[in-house]
Amino acid sequence: MLCSETWASPFNPRSRVRLRGPARLVAVVAMAIAAVDAGTAREQQPGEHVVLVTLDGARWQEVFGGLDLDVLRSTVGKTPVEQTESYQRYWADSATARREKLMPFLWTTLARDHGFIAGNRAIGSAVTVTNRHRFSYPGYHELLTGAAHDDVVTSNDNQRYPFLTVLEWLRPALGVSKDEVAVFSSWETFNWIAERQEGAIAVNAGFEQYEHPDPGVRQLSALQFETSTPWAGARHDVYTFRFGMAHFERFRPRVLYLAFDETDDWAHDGRYDLTLEALHRTDGRLAELWGRIQADAEYRDHTTLVVTVDHGRGRTVKDWTSHGADVAGADELWLGCFGAGVGARGELRGHAPIEQRQVAATLAAAVGQNFQSAVPAAAPPIAMCAAR
Repeated sequence: MLCSETWASPFNPRSRVRLRGPARLVAVVAMAIAAVDAGTAREQQPGEHVVLVTLDGARWQEVFGGLDLDVLRSTVGKTPVEQTESYQRYWADSATARREKLMPFLWTTLARDHGFIAGNRAIGSAVTVTNRHRFSYPGYHELLTGAAHDDVVTSNDNQRYPFLTVLEWLRPALGVSKDEVAVFSSWETFNWIAERQEGAIAVNAGFEQYEHPDPGVRQLSALQFETSTPWAGARHDVYTFRFGMAHFERFRPRVLYLAFDETDDWAHDGRYDLTLEALHRTDGRLAELWGRIQADAEYRDHTTLVVTVDHGRGRTVKDWTSHGADVAGADELWLGCFGAGVGARGELRGHAPIEQRQVAATLAAAVGQNFQSAVPAAAPPIAMCAAR
């Protein structure tokens, strides 16, 4: 990756400017008014927030078991697998140790202390796609509308469909501005996936300029066009994350969705090493995102974080790169839910199956809304995730 993950924003509310004399008095009065306004707003509405993060096509096998030695061995040619950087960084004798090496924040902080993670079929935990296509657009559509529409949503084409998404519904339901329900995606097709009516919410997806008053963010926006990817219509995830975090700081959204793509792209290319790196980098971004949430009184203890995927992948060395209706395992997902009020802890087992179509109503319930009141056919929320 050609861009640093570290940058400073002048919109960080923890920054301090030393003022004297009349300027200081004006600043103090302004801060007092803002505090009163914030308190009034908290009295008028629950003030809950929800953040959704998706890792396109990330297999449950790596999330729960870490590096798959058979898959790695199948991709390294004549090089002894023990000599590869992936083996040296991520291999350990137990699945628990391997997954903690690969995604340390997910396992040692989020899943342990702040909620639950489901989808480890090795211990009887199932999260499942209900659409029959088992690729990206149908998966995201099911996730955001609460139902599969298999006869209508049949491709990954840049096309809008006449089905209400929970994101665009939440904006008027919460009575918030367009920028307070925001989607940042590495894949350009989210410009069509996220909303049935263009302009209903804030969407920035693919190689798309992101307007911002911060010169550092504007520089990143320009840089994305100079750091091309091997994939048509998909930028590097680092830009998606940085733009999303800049938006978080500036607009304080009630609903934020970050849709990462590299876990799917590198897998399709057969680059298992880079697929592992994408998982590891995304874990670091989850750590930064969660740290920012916890550092902010408005969001701390008032935010639900949902982390999941759009589809699964093949189970073997022959088909781990693939997914679709004819690939065994492509319907197998995983999902994590974290935050104050989440009704379980740790790695789930022996629970009723969780379905992808439940995510839409779960996002709404996290901010005190009932999506089924608008879309009765939508699946109900995941009870353990919407226990506020």
